[in-house]
Amino acid sequence: MMENAINAFILLFVVVDPVGVAPMFAAMTRNYPRAASRGTALRGVTVALVILVFFALGGHALLRYLGIGMPAFTIAGGILLFLLAVDMVLVRQTGLRTAIPSEQLEAEHRDDISVFPLAIPMIAGPGSLTTVLLLTGIHGWQSAQTWMVLGVVTVILFITLLMLLAAQHISRVLGETGVNVVARLFGIVLAALAVQYVSNGLHAITQP
Repeated sequence: MMENAINAFILLFVVVDPVGVAPMFAAMTRNYPRAASRGTALRGVTVALVILVFFALGGHALLRYLGIGMPAFTIAGGILLFLLAVDMVLVRQTGLRTAIPSEQLEAEHRDDISVFPLAIPMIAGPGSLTTVLLLTGIHGWQSAQTWMVLGVVTVILFITLLMLLAAQHISRVLGETGVNVVARLFGIVLAALAVQYVSNGLHAITQP
């Protein structure tokens, strides 16, 4: 179980990428008073946690309702995570990890960015939602695996909150180049994990 928890932590940390989210948050809240920035960070992380917990507990019921088998979802999830990894390595924005330009323009005119684009898609985006479902597998909400994943999600989002609260400092220390280097390193790791998910899904489908 400890090994599974460590693997889940690494995967979710890479996908959520708190180090990369912090500078984007700093840019969006650069004109906010300190108290408002902290409140926005807390609300955004809270909303993201609720969304991820909902998907962890109810996502597989939705898949069953739609008639989607876990091997098929594992392959599709692996492909999605691989595309996300490519975005991270190439340091480009396609809407998988952050808002697209038109959404960013809309966000600039919002008084509260905690739900959009902070919670969705910067924290609880397609990649993190898919990862939560892949990690919980076919286990029900009462299984130890599911509660382990929920614990890891909570830890990751707590780290994300700390990063957001220190976003201005992180931006000054790392700079854009430093953040991009971290993103590329995370992207390489995520690409390997994505390929493993696709391999696992194909293996499950081909088994008699």
